[in-house]
Amino acid sequence: MTALIALLLLSATDDSRAHRIDPASVGVGSVVPSLSLRDLDGKSHQLGGAKTTVVILTSTTCPLTKKYGPTLAMLESAYRPKGVQFVFVNPTTSESVADQKADRARLKLVGPYVNDPEVARTLGAKTTTEAFVLDSARRLVYRGAVDDQYGIGYALAQPREQYLSKAIDAVLKGEGPNPAATWSPGCMLELPAPKKAAATYFNRIATIMQDNCGECHRPGGVAPFSLLTYQDVKDRAPMIKYVVDRGIMPPWFAEDDPKQGPWKNNRALSAQDKTDLYAWIDSGAPKGDERDAPKPRTYTTGEWTIGKPDATFQLPKPIDIKATGIMPYQEVFIETQFTEEKWIEAMEVIPTARQVVHHVLIFVYPPGGRRSLFSGGVGEEIEGFFAAYVPGTNAIRYPDGMAKRVPAGSRLKFQLHYTPNGTATNDQTKLGLVFAKKPVEHEVRTVGIANLGLNIPPGAPNHPHTGKVNVPYDVRVLSMIPHMHVRGKAARYELINPDGSRRRLLEVPRYDFNWQLPYEYREPLLVKKGSQLEYTAWYDNSKDNPANPDPTKRVRWGLQTYDEMHLGYVEYYIPGLKPGSSDPGLRPQIFGGSNLIEAMFRAMDRNGDGFLTAEEAGNSWARLRSGDANGDGKISLEEAKAALGG
Repeated sequence: MTALIALLLLSATDDSRAHRIDPASVGVGSVVPSLSLRDLDGKSHQLGGAKTTVVILTSTTCPLTKKYGPTLAMLESAYRPKGVQFVFVNPTTSESVADQKADRARLKLVGPYVNDPEVARTLGAKTTTEAFVLDSARRLVYRGAVDDQYGIGYALAQPREQYLSKAIDAVLKGEGPNPAATWSPGCMLELPAPKKAAATYFNRIATIMQDNCGECHRPGGVAPFSLLTYQDVKDRAPMIKYVVDRGIMPPWFAEDDPKQGPWKNNRALSAQDKTDLYAWIDSGAPKGDERDAPKPRTYTTGEWTIGKPDATFQLPKPIDIKATGIMPYQEVFIETQFTEEKWIEAMEVIPTARQVVHHVLIFVYPPGGRRSLFSGGVGEEIEGFFAAYVPGTNAIRYPDGMAKRVPAGSRLKFQLHYTPNGTATNDQTKLGLVFAKKPVEHEVRTVGIANLGLNIPPGAPNHPHTGKVNVPYDVRVLSMIPHMHVRGKAARYELINPDGSRRRLLEVPRYDFNWQLPYEYREPLLVKKGSQLEYTAWYDNSKDNPANPDPTKRVRWGLQTYDEMHLGYVEYYIPGLKPGSSDPGLRPQIFGGSNLIEAMFRAMDRNGDGFLTAEEAGNSWARLRSGDANGDGKISLEEAKAALGG
């Protein structure tokens, strides 16, 4: 017989309050059997069949469960008209049916009220306050707390986190809930653990593939093959095991607990996902019952995931991509024709030939001004980009009240990096912008933490290089993107507090140039005034690095892939600062705080002879050659300062 045991004692553990837990470890993603239910009136029901089904544990005696009664009634009343079926399950046989009927009537609950421990056992319920959200295919997409208003030993006037309603809203939109699992404090249940069915493709692996691989591995996706059918996955099972075991796929390189770290875009497979996947492959990749298949996900192909843009900008003509070899970065300017400033709440970059586009950076050039002293060169990288594309990440929508600014009359610069894949093609990348519909409270900005004194000795296997940015006001960090080229080995972001203490923010122990990933915080990180953000990168310039173009070469800063960069991008906003303010925001300590012109000069002087030539200066030569007073085709540092007013 199922027993309801005493209310959890107040303790210092997290069991006393709602908090995120690993979804895969508690069965999220699995398909729940189509259970037959009999309600308090003897009527029969079948679990599932609705667009969304919410199963909620309940009790007539547990104090926390009783507190949640009005909340559950309110949720059912709000979501039932939207096609959401609520099922209330009392898992204990010691509570009287009369009391259960009285509770149902008092709360005016409409959905089936079931007194059956078997339902709770099948779901693997832990407490009497737990909720389970199923999609139309009976796939468990969320389990856990209703909200965080009540816990063991505390009660809030209002909840701070609406876990269940947010999960239902996500499912109704066809999205995955975030978080997908939380701990639900309540009266603990002593239930025999349900016997876990052996993993098959349809009851487990299909969900793992959809959730972690399908965005790229689908027809029309950036990946070279699809992983959305049983045969697709079975045929590639050995290779899937190989790349997952070595951390190559899914592409995620932060060193933290998968699904438990602070990153909302975490792609890493959980330990349970890996265990189930390996067991399935090792057992011969059983197909299973197709009736257990998860609801197919829909993927956007060639259309805007941000909705219809208010403005679009496309390369004026296609860029030809050769079949083999490497290509230098391509640069294209486009006029916005904006007659007034625009605030952008969502943006999306769509290449027309995704298979050959490594990444795209887009910069805003205000009218009558320049982004950097060395126009088109080193400086603009440090000043931060406006929009970006990397495989698997091409769109961003900021929360209400946050946006990026485009001044009236600005130009957009597209910087495109192509990687030939064996077939000649062409690309005509486009950018879509959605204007903010509500007043902007916070201007989103980007800065690159950089130290232009990059100087990697020949053959160095683990060369470190560090840069910092001072934080002269309280800021909120939204995301971080480490950037290096093919010698990039590892990266780290640290927060140096005003008292000198350090806190590690992001550790990337195995950097991969092929994936320029953003690491996006679920909740913006507060960095206090007087702090510093430090970015350290490590480089492998040895012969053991198979991507190294030349291990005998001393490597300095440069734009092309065979050069190197030291850039730690930070996306942030300054609370309380008026949007559009001329305040420069965060400024990096370029080259250890020395003169900007000197720093850029030394970074571009690749051979270290104290002079810049047209070849070394690249696009910046047009602004520098006026300093060539003696006409010898090269300029010194003093001549550069004279030409640029430094």
